Amino acid sequence: MTTEAAAIARPRSRLGDFFALTKPRLNSLVVVTAGVGYLAGRSGPLDPVSFFHATVGAALVAGGAAALNQVSERDLDARMRRTEDRPLPSGRLRPIEAIWAALALALAGLVQLALGANLAAALVALATLLSYVAVYTPLKRVTHWALLVGAVPGALPVVIGWAAVAPLSPGAWTLFALVFVWQLPHFLALTWLFREDFARANLPLLSLADRSGRRTATHLLAYATLLIPVSVAPTWYGIAGTTYAVGAAVMSVALLALGVWFARERTTDRARFVFRATLAYLPIVWLLLLVDRVG
Repeated sequence: MTTEAAAIARPRSRLGDFFALTKPRLNSLVVVTAGVGYLAGRSGPLDPVSFFHATVGAALVAGGAAALNQVSERDLDARMRRTEDRPLPSGRLRPIEAIWAALALALAGLVQLALGANLAAALVALATLLSYVAVYTPLKRVTHWALLVGAVPGALPVVIGWAAVAPLSPGAWTLFALVFVWQLPHFLALTWLFREDFARANLPLLSLADRSGRRTATHLLAYATLLIPVSVAPTWYGIAGTTYAVGAAVMSVALLALGVWFARERTTDRARFVFRATLAYLPIVWLLLLVDRVG
């Protein structure tokens, strides 16, 4: 039986494969982040219908972007152990199927945002899609500085949520800056943790260009340091109060301390610990923000 025929013979597996194209774990962060942006930006009572359209629309666009990214990077995914079993490099789905599914998701999300929320939210989502697929994805093959470019679409979902309920303001961009900077130590820890796997894809990552890890650690420390003032910036614009500011500052200083710990001995175990700490960081900061606003 051919690969294509085998895939068609397993409809439930195919449905799961199409779902996997959206990178559901990553997309769950998009939903939460867009939701936080919406809740932080609103000034009146919560409109559950508008909130639904903002978060689900953002998720659909992000899912479409993730699928298009996997189409473009299927050759890279085939070389790495942690991604070789994805639907495209494994041959369970054809690229044309993934492209049509991705375009359908992205278009549905943009329409939902435009009609269910507003045009501003849809335009920010379109910018997220284009910057991720047309700029960041090809740039990853060229330079490790693509990290900074990729952090832009990664941080825009919080702006989508805000734009769905309020005009964009400096307060919205402080939340964007928080997510933007947070991604940098998060990604650097990830690339050091999986550096051997990334080496198989021959990507120009900092963790591969400097095998000692000194430059990776230096960059991580610089971004973690920058995160301290950036994390408390929402307080300066009245989005949150003292409770949030203290909590966010403590979390950011703790992350910096872990960065120093990693810099002293750049082992895989320490990189894994820092990576997990970054995963915990953002949900805790968002919770502090929302609790402070409600209080």
